Amino acid sequence: MKRLLVGMGTCGLSAGARGVHDRLGELLAGHPDRGELAITGCIGMCYCEPLVEVRENGRRVVYGEVTPARAEEIVSRHVVGGEILDDYVVYRLEEGRPASGREADFMAPQERIVLRNCGVIDPESIAEYEAAGGYEALRKALFEMTPAAIIEEMKASLLRGRGGAGFPTGLKWSFAAGQASDTKYVVCNADEGDPGAFMDRSVLEGDPHAVLEGMIVCARAIGGTHGYVYCRAEYPLALKRLEIALAAARERGYLGKNILGSDFSFDVKIKQGAGAFVCGEETALFASIEGERGMPRIRPPFPAEKGLWRKPTNNNNVETYANVPWILTRGAAAYRRFGTEKSPGTKVFALAGKVRRGGLAEVPMGMTIHDLVHLIGGGIKEGRAFKAVQMGGPSGGCIPSGISDTPVDFEHIPPTGAIMGSGGMVVLDDTSCMVEIARFFLEFTQNESCGKCTFCRIGTLRMLEALERITRGEGAPADIVKLEKLAVQIKEASLCGLGQTAPNPVQTTLRYYRQEYEAHIARRECPARYCEALVDFFIDAEKCTGCTLCAKNCPVQAITGEPKKLHVIDQSICVKCSRCIASCSFGAVYKN
Repeated sequence: MKRLLVGMGTCGLSAGARGVHDRLGELLAGHPDRGELAITGCIGMCYCEPLVEVRENGRRVVYGEVTPARAEEIVSRHVVGGEILDDYVVYRLEEGRPASGREADFMAPQERIVLRNCGVIDPESIAEYEAAGGYEALRKALFEMTPAAIIEEMKASLLRGRGGAGFPTGLKWSFAAGQASDTKYVVCNADEGDPGAFMDRSVLEGDPHAVLEGMIVCARAIGGTHGYVYCRAEYPLALKRLEIALAAARERGYLGKNILGSDFSFDVKIKQGAGAFVCGEETALFASIEGERGMPRIRPPFPAEKGLWRKPTNNNNVETYANVPWILTRGAAAYRRFGTEKSPGTKVFALAGKVRRGGLAEVPMGMTIHDLVHLIGGGIKEGRAFKAVQMGGPSGGCIPSGISDTPVDFEHIPPTGAIMGSGGMVVLDDTSCMVEIARFFLEFTQNESCGKCTFCRIGTLRMLEALERITRGEGAPADIVKLEKLAVQIKEASLCGLGQTAPNPVQTTLRYYRQEYEAHIARRECPARYCEALVDFFIDAEKCTGCTLCAKNCPVQAITGEPKKLHVIDQSICVKCSRCIASCSFGAVYKN
């Protein structure tokens, strides 16, 4: 019996997976001998969704960019006829043979611990999670280990928090375990707010039980009584599958009173966030759960002592908890075999931007930026030059291609001026203006400031104003001095991580691309030809065919010319919207 799985994560659904799934359902209806239709989460190949996998006798054949019409072909030729459509195969895995398919090298360098079930099982089926070894870690924690032994195993694994700070997980758990209280909370931070980051969302959509099991094990270790998953409302599919997983876990006895017949009771609720970036900071997150405005609190006391409702609280992110069941069932030593000595294990990265293969990848800690971009990501789109990666979201920084041999771990990334963050990696090419990149991320953090700290609220605004002047060609040398001075003051005077890291994109771009700032100021020139105020649009006489498309698409009628003759742009009218470039099929319109 063949099994057909359709990737129904957000990326797949956005690409049209629902139509593919429905068409497959129609083709298989009334023919149970042909195959069984099921859903799965994101396998990571977001760049070639929708994906359909045909599974039979241990062989997995994954087809990419599937349309309803192509689905018909897959059924008629592969499912019914037994013929593998090699031209459509992106990944093929068969026991005893190396992986093949045109995108096999995307998967080859990966080690999947957090993503072990994503794209493999039906995320809405607790039975499939159990069949993959799910909840065995919980049974072990309940009946074979003491709470102290669980914590020691986590310490021995050297797992560090995957939310960005990299604090040792076992040590963090021990702090909460050491507090005497009849009420303790276990919180999962799923408030993934970084532009370009979608790791937590994909894990919750593809394997929600792994996160819940990690939380339950944590509760057993620290004496937790109540749990919360704080997930932003902009993740409707993740929330839906979390609700399904919670109901199934309660029905199976993994949540609730006297779990699996033991004396341990614990349950989890979902709290939907309203999209405030600052609520990624744990004390602001606690305030939001309590019904207050999401604003950070002064520490100490730390959450392990007084967290949610001033009770001992442990807070980790989605990826951290998803590691826990694997570590407990296979052992700390097995986990330490991956990664580096001080940063063991794996890390999930979301590749976005100008990279050819955008998606999710889980690799051992210590892989270089170059290998992530070129081996996993397939290099830069359209053969352009690799310029930099922006790591760590708005709180991160830009790392230039010149030092892309830097290993990605908690030791080597901070000296570059960036941070690992939760794993978002935006790849930039030679068309990217680094001043504009800094402006974009600072605008985001400035808008997301809760306003509690003066330097964060006002200082980031003054920095943003300086960056806007520079990108408009109105900057002065004093603006660079102001940016450098304010960056230090904001870092030192801000209460929480948002303000303390907000200047990172500016500081790193000034560190590595100062000449671009100076070109904007001294010559009123954008070297990347990106900043619209500093470029003009022209039509190449040798390439223009007089097709008139550019003129038809110009919103202000700045382009004139007769059919089949050279067209001209009136610079005094042009609003630099770039529609002419987008509409030209001959590459005749350019910026200079």
